[in-house]
Amino acid sequence: MATALSEEELDNEDYYSLLNVRREASCEELKAAYRRLCMLYHPDKHRDPELKSQAERLFNLVHQAYEVLSDPQTRAIYDIYGKRGLEMEGWEVVERRRTPAEIREEFERLQREREERRLQQRTNPKGTISVGIDATDLFDRYEEEYEDVSGSGFPQIEINKMHISQSIELEFGAGDLQGPLFGLKLFRNLTPRCFVTTHCALQFSSRGIRPGLTTVLARNLDKNTVGYLQWRWGVQSAMNTSIVRDTKTSHFTVALQLGIPHSFALISYQHKFQDDDQTRVKGSLKAGFFGTVVEYGAERKISRHSVLGAAVSIGVPQGVSLKIKLNRASQTYFFPIHLTDQLLPSAVFYATAGPLVLYFALHRLVIRPYLRAQKEKELEKQRESTATDILQKKQEAEAAVRLMQESVRRIIEAEESRMGLIIVNAWYGKFVNDKSKKSEKVKVIDVTVPLQCLVKDSKLILTEASKAGLPGFYDPCVGEEKNLKVLYQFRGVLHQVMALDSEALRIPKQSHRIDTDG
Repeated sequence: MATALSEEELDNEDYYSLLNVRREASCEELKAAYRRLCMLYHPDKHRDPELKSQAERLFNLVHQAYEVLSDPQTRAIYDIYGKRGLEMEGWEVVERRRTPAEIREEFERLQREREERRLQQRTNPKGTISVGIDATDLFDRYEEEYEDVSGSGFPQIEINKMHISQSIELEFGAGDLQGPLFGLKLFRNLTPRCFVTTHCALQFSSRGIRPGLTTVLARNLDKNTVGYLQWRWGVQSAMNTSIVRDTKTSHFTVALQLGIPHSFALISYQHKFQDDDQTRVKGSLKAGFFGTVVEYGAERKISRHSVLGAAVSIGVPQGVSLKIKLNRASQTYFFPIHLTDQLLPSAVFYATAGPLVLYFALHRLVIRPYLRAQKEKELEKQRESTATDILQKKQEAEAAVRLMQESVRRIIEAEESRMGLIIVNAWYGKFVNDKSKKSEKVKVIDVTVPLQCLVKDSKLILTEASKAGLPGFYDPCVGEEKNLKVLYQFRGVLHQVMALDSEALRIPKQSHRIDTDG
């Protein structure tokens, strides 16, 4: 769930997980879960001073969770802002007297403001470095022209242009053959669904100063679609209209431009794979007075803040080019490599296969080891920063298990009398099943008693939430993938299941049965 406050500011206490109820739980479900835990942790049930003190602490925590979730106003604030939203001092995130509907409306307003700020980031500091490379000598050279030239055995590759620009609200560009450029960008929201940007520029060259003005008017047509109208005045005046549809799995653009000297029509499609590396494959077709260009390529995330992409451009009469782009935070490094002026199959093949071979080699030998080392460092930092909190959670879990012993004994007796559900063993944490990861350490805790305590009428139901918040549980491996493994007996037959940390679980099930026939 999205939060209005940063994740670092939010408390990690999950009241829903503590009560083992769904986030959509009704008042009746909350009350039943609360009564069950009150019976378990009520201080009057324990005579031992240490157990009584531990029971009071856990009883108060359960009571606090129920108070928050049973009140519609505080529950709405908790769902949106987390526990921190209930403890603000000096100021409040929203007025407490508002209804749940008004609170959620306030949250949606904050979301819209964040979206507007995201649009305004278009004018935040950005930099672009473009290096044009002429590699036509690789494919277009004539051997007879170089027979009498010393050192002509190797093709010549040269940089034919370079452009560097840095922009905040003001833009400066240099290195282009046309001379330095100074620009100013302005952004303004006209309505909640419409905004306008204006870019004024002055290009200095040997022919004098060339002014230019570009204005873009944009409107959200629906949740995923934006329409643009662009006017450009100057040496190369043009009018451009486009519709861009961006969804979770695709990005589609249709554009039409009328201008001097270029008029064209463009259609492009990009498919977004739902993987950790955010892989994207794209293709486009552009046709106009200058000719026709077909372009295809891909991009992939290589680190937290870096995206590497490559595209092959095939056109008439432009020839074949390879474009390599690296986005690092707000900086862009662009390397267009012109391979040939002709449509040569060999140039197309090497432009396509070369980057793929190079990427997979770098990914295996450099990128993957680097990311693995970075992840280990981050996990180590996270463990160090949460060590005190985890120790406290561990002590609370151990105290909860001690308080559960008597209840668990009665539950087991009742289940045995009816051949019901008995938890034989249960473990929670990181399991290593892959033989290639033998060196990794298994990090699990025994949660047999806490799970047996949750059994009611020969059933165990866990909701779709992290199990680290359940009574008697804690996180044994912060920041790592966790599972719950349960070996249980039902009607005298052994069953076994392994579930993901946030996966809902309901037992017993026929599919969990261990086949002993073999």
